Amino acid sequence: MAKGKYIRKRGSLRIDIISGVPQLLESPLNHSIVKRARDKGLVYIEVHDIRDYATGKYRKIDDYCYGGNAGMVLMVEPIYKAITALTKQRKYDEVIFLSPDGEQFDQPMANSLSLKKNLILLCGHYKGIDHRIREHLITKEISIGNYVLSGGEIAAAAITDTLVRLIPGALTDETSALTDSYQNSLLSPPVYTRPANFKGWKVPDVLLSGDHNKISKWQDAQALARTKALRPELLK
Repeated sequence: MAKGKYIRKRGSLRIDIISGVPQLLESPLNHSIVKRARDKGLVYIEVHDIRDYATGKYRKIDDYCYGGNAGMVLMVEPIYKAITALTKQRKYDEVIFLSPDGEQFDQPMANSLSLKKNLILLCGHYKGIDHRIREHLITKEISIGNYVLSGGEIAAAAITDTLVRLIPGALTDETSALTDSYQNSLLSPPVYTRPANFKGWKVPDVLLSGDHNKISKWQDAQALARTKALRPELLK
């Protein structure tokens, strides 16, 4: 990913992503809301290739597991060099490893992380990373769900997108993020747009009434009902 393409404004969020397969992050970080936020200088995102910190002719970044377990492991030295190079330049609020056994990522965590200044997201790959990195350099581990991906790049893209949309100015309507699902521990109510009647499928009359008080009450009731039916654990 080209460096220096985006300018960081003072006080904006910086996210450094360390990856062994940086090409996987090209599309999600260069389109839609994330791209517009980067263009405005609201967020500065830089992707770092672990191979740039590897040694040898082939810039090797992985090796076999000690103990004979199946799968390759990302080596300690290139990751150490990458993180150290970044932390020498600035102070980071969190050095985050994206792992299936990390803390579950949710909206409250996203709200908190979006207020930070500098974050590192380390993407695992293959069988994972040398555990010594987790013991000595990582400050927080995050999982985006109870399943295993080929690498942390998809998780990094998802987390970055979630944080960026919370930054004031990233969305055209800044109140939009505040009404997303999970912001108040409830799912969003149903949404509709034109036409009001399509093949006999009608938009609820209350949404066409112009009575904002009634609309608000209807939306609250729908959000609660949907959460009870679909995600009752959120109400706990």
